[in-house]
Amino acid sequence: MKLCSWNVNGLRACLQKGFEEFLRREEPEILCLQEIKMNYDQLDREFEGYETVFNSAETRGYSGTAILSKRKPLTVSFDIGDPKHAGEGRSITFEFERFYLVAVYTPNAQHELTRLSYRMQWDDAFRDYVCALDRKKPVVICGDFNVAYRPIDLKNPAANHQNAGFSDEERGKFAELLAAGFTDTYRYFYPEKKDAYSWWSYRFASRERDVGWRIDYFLVSNRLCGALQDAFILKEQQGSDHCPVGILLREDAIGA
Repeated sequence: MKLCSWNVNGLRACLQKGFEEFLRREEPEILCLQEIKMNYDQLDREFEGYETVFNSAETRGYSGTAILSKRKPLTVSFDIGDPKHAGEGRSITFEFERFYLVAVYTPNAQHELTRLSYRMQWDDAFRDYVCALDRKKPVVICGDFNVAYRPIDLKNPAANHQNAGFSDEERGKFAELLAAGFTDTYRYFYPEKKDAYSWWSYRFASRERDVGWRIDYFLVSNRLCGALQDAFILKEQQGSDHCPVGILLREDAIGA
């Protein structure tokens, strides 16, 4: 079973830049999207074979998540159960027979960490949310977490220390999430692989020079690690300032 996640930085724009070709070529069973920046009523097409669910932000043209799934979920829920963190369309949860899938677009701490306090509250609330799910059945979490966890996860760690996405506070909260019972799937397979980035600034020809950050992840409940077959980053895929990331799961381990 192939699952992919992609921050498309505007789905309407990405549709003009190879999105549907990507969907046909990769054929993920489930594709989670972040920063869709649109409402469902603005979508002018269907994706054949996929059930499509949007969680759009109240502010049009901002944030938002979506899931395209060939597999019908048992239940669908939005946000993370706390009204303080609703309204920006940052999360969707699909419940399946043997696991939950949570798609997430974590708030950015912003320039000079002006939104760091809110980000810390979000991280705590999100960890509580997925841990509550994990007590019921295993969880797969994917999306743009807006943090490079280790120095190996960005090109210039020293120069970016305490910048948004590489502050001690954000990295600490990510460490707490992992310690709560989750595994970073890419590092599970490739613990020391360098230059494994999923986002590049549009400035300074960063993508051409591969000056990037790994801020898009698949995490799984620790007890799902045995079901993992691989994790991957599709660095060559254009269409956004992020590229897709994904995992392969053994079908027999997660049920029909």
